[in-house]
Amino acid sequence: MNIHTFENEQELNEAGAGIITGLVQMQPGAVLGLATGGTPVGIYEELVKAYKKGRVSFKKSTTFNLDEYVGLPEDHVESYHAYMKQHLFDHIDIPAGQIHIPDGNAPDLIEECKRYNKELEKAKQIDLQILGLGHNGHIGFNEPDHSLVSGTHLVELKQETREANARFFASIDEVPTHALTMGVGTILKAKSILLVVRGEDKAEIVHRALTGPIQTEIPATLLQTHPHLVVLLDAAAGRYFK
Repeated sequence: MNIHTFENEQELNEAGAGIITGLVQMQPGAVLGLATGGTPVGIYEELVKAYKKGRVSFKKSTTFNLDEYVGLPEDHVESYHAYMKQHLFDHIDIPAGQIHIPDGNAPDLIEECKRYNKELEKAKQIDLQILGLGHNGHIGFNEPDHSLVSGTHLVELKQETREANARFFASIDEVPTHALTMGVGTILKAKSILLVVRGEDKAEIVHRALTGPIQTEIPATLLQTHPHLVVLLDAAAGRYFK
């Protein structure tokens, strides 16, 4: 585990984008696991800048997103399909056929999970998985529980998760109650994991996740078992690691 703290957001964003860019430069056909939410936005902005400067091409890359809300139309501003187009895919050269995001509007959500797992199996292994961290220690939408599911699955979102995401909606009533998410087993199969955490409100949970006992009630603690984990923290989130 390599933990890095940064005094300003720009340095963190550049470091995160540099790791991804470096991988794709060396391995153009890299398989990237992508996250959404507020945490990776600055990193995606730096990736777009690198692409526009001609430093990197994503033509041969493949991407798999961690999750998607259930019931939001793909063109809804808060769907993760729309998020990825807005912040990354519309600004780089990755072919649409190499982009994979769970379909939260599939007529049979269980079959959709099976389909997504098959697509992941075809890719064999994610080379680099980007993760954020929930206030309750969730990764993807793998919520705290007495046991965790390995593959892609349907999950009911915890109230604290919906409250945390309510800032993106007009009210908490508009936040979906369910999501499809890549499982912890799939996440841990990635060759490398890049965990990015920002903000004072995440300082305690990231410390518990990286130093506390491994437990399914804090899913992120399982990241301690991964042999190639890189953690990027801003100054506020990383106050326990200074």
